[in-house]
Amino acid sequence: MVFRVCSARLLWSRLPWLLALLLLAGKARAQQPTPPVVTDSMRTQPETRRDSLRRRFDQERVLTGLKAYTRRKTIVGKAASAIFNFTERKEDRVGIDVELLDRQFDQHSYKIVRRIEIRALDAFGYSVSDPTREPRNVLERGGNKLHVTTSRARVRQLLLFRVGEELAPQALAESERLLRQTDQLLDARVFVDEETTTQDSVDIRIITKDVFSIGASYQLRDVGAGVIAARDINFLGQGHQINNRFEYGRNQPQTWKYEGSYVVPFRNFINGQVRYRNEYNYREQAIGFSRDFYSLTTRYAGAASLRLVQQFVPTATDDTKFDAANFSIKDAWFGRALRLRSYDLGYENPARVILSGRVYNTSYTARPNPGYLNSSLVLGTVGYSVRRYYKDKYLFGFGRTEDIPTGTLLSFTAGYDFNDRANRNYYALRASTGSFSLRNGYLYLSGEFGSFVRHRDKDWQQGSLGTEILYFTRLYHTGNYQWRHFFWNRSILGFNRLPDDPPLLIDGNRGLRGFESNIRGSSRFVLNYETTVFTPVSFLGFRVAGVAFADAAWLASKPGQEMPFRETPYTGFGLGIRLRNEYIAVRTVQLLLGYYPRGQTTTSGFRIFENARPYYDFSDFNFAQPNTVRYE
Repeated sequence: MVFRVCSARLLWSRLPWLLALLLLAGKARAQQPTPPVVTDSMRTQPETRRDSLRRRFDQERVLTGLKAYTRRKTIVGKAASAIFNFTERKEDRVGIDVELLDRQFDQHSYKIVRRIEIRALDAFGYSVSDPTREPRNVLERGGNKLHVTTSRARVRQLLLFRVGEELAPQALAESERLLRQTDQLLDARVFVDEETTTQDSVDIRIITKDVFSIGASYQLRDVGAGVIAARDINFLGQGHQINNRFEYGRNQPQTWKYEGSYVVPFRNFINGQVRYRNEYNYREQAIGFSRDFYSLTTRYAGAASLRLVQQFVPTATDDTKFDAANFSIKDAWFGRALRLRSYDLGYENPARVILSGRVYNTSYTARPNPGYLNSSLVLGTVGYSVRRYYKDKYLFGFGRTEDIPTGTLLSFTAGYDFNDRANRNYYALRASTGSFSLRNGYLYLSGEFGSFVRHRDKDWQQGSLGTEILYFTRLYHTGNYQWRHFFWNRSILGFNRLPDDPPLLIDGNRGLRGFESNIRGSSRFVLNYETTVFTPVSFLGFRVAGVAFADAAWLASKPGQEMPFRETPYTGFGLGIRLRNEYIAVRTVQLLLGYYPRGQTTTSGFRIFENARPYYDFSDFNFAQPNTVRYE
């Protein structure tokens, strides 16, 4: 009894101390930092709190169950783990800053390059953002065994700086962009070793990651008919590109068709190419060399090519008889970029005034009728160009770094067409602009007009007015899902076109995706809308995205009609999935189901189709060769 009383008194005497300790513990717990709630994953870590609404979705329960199944230690569970990958990628989680590439390395301009260290990574299992990552399964290791890593000599070809030379402004940022835009490389990073950098010299480290360059495909079209294709876009790791396509079982006197090309990159960004094509009533051989305005600092560009074509066309009176049309096409152009004065020390003005000229000659050795004319088209262009580049992710790829071109382009083209019938002048104007921001997305506007003018009577011929608007929204986030909206408008209006001009189509990439028809016209107006949802699911290296689209196209199909809006539009609607593997040459595969209320060749209007080409792409603000306004 005495013990209990003493214990009670002791507890009562220490009660204030216990209360004080509890209060201190509560304050300490309250002062512990809580994970921030972040809405912009491109700059910081993604939101760590789970969205309670996501638990209601059936697809979330399916993914959770499949993820748990991959953790099983059974044979089936291990196989599922090798096929499906739900691990969030570190570079996706960290993200990158949407930044203007021109100003990344300003503090190192005009320093001497002391050393360049190049690390080339294989296609599978490695990451330029995570140096600790390595191949983790037999599929990745086996793929790398079949792959030839890009040589360091090929990487050096794409650099705008050399050891022992001064580092020009923008050379580091531009070199990184050129590496990323190379077909053989998935991604690239250029780093300055800040620990060894001095006031007058720098050491540079470069990390590149390859794509799996070898690819082959087989398409069975019918019994005894199909298409075989094989390619290597990085032959022996030297950047050489080989493409072959063989089609057999055609219902023609020549039952096969072959098309192949070989591209060799040389130093100073010069590319050489040979091409051969052989099919029924058509043979073509071509060779050419080219150098574009590949960078902001490029002063000279040009190209020269020769094509030899042998073609047989049906006669005007009998479709079973053919006449030969043998001709050669010689094409050459040269351009000079003039720098403008910069008022920002250490930073080069991105604006350029560009002068260029081109000669395009067509000579016939055999003509089926007088309509095939010998001609020489001489063109000259003067233009003003401003180019800037940003970098972002989840635009047309799945998490890889992508360069976004912005700027302004203005040009005027004049020329003269010497031909056997009547000489003609040519005039064309072009203007385009593009802008990008993390909050508002990307907007591109372009317009061009061109026409021939017959010299003797000032008659305007083969006029074409083209416009383009491309807009995509910022990247939205819902849990682990990310999505964007895309809007695209293109129009081509033809004026005073000649009867033998090729007509305009609205199928495929020209208008309604997946649409097949024989509809032709002289003017076209197309609207495309798409929503792309990037999912966290990875299947055998293929990232999975959901796609929904709605397309509409107006076509002026009546003779003499120039405006297309008098006709009822053709429409298409569809759903599907997009599989993109950033590690192989053919990166995108789309499986889509489309419905077309009218005009489709199938009676039901439904069509399941696949497409390996991206539907959208950026238009750069650099000058290519002088050309007439496209009408196709």
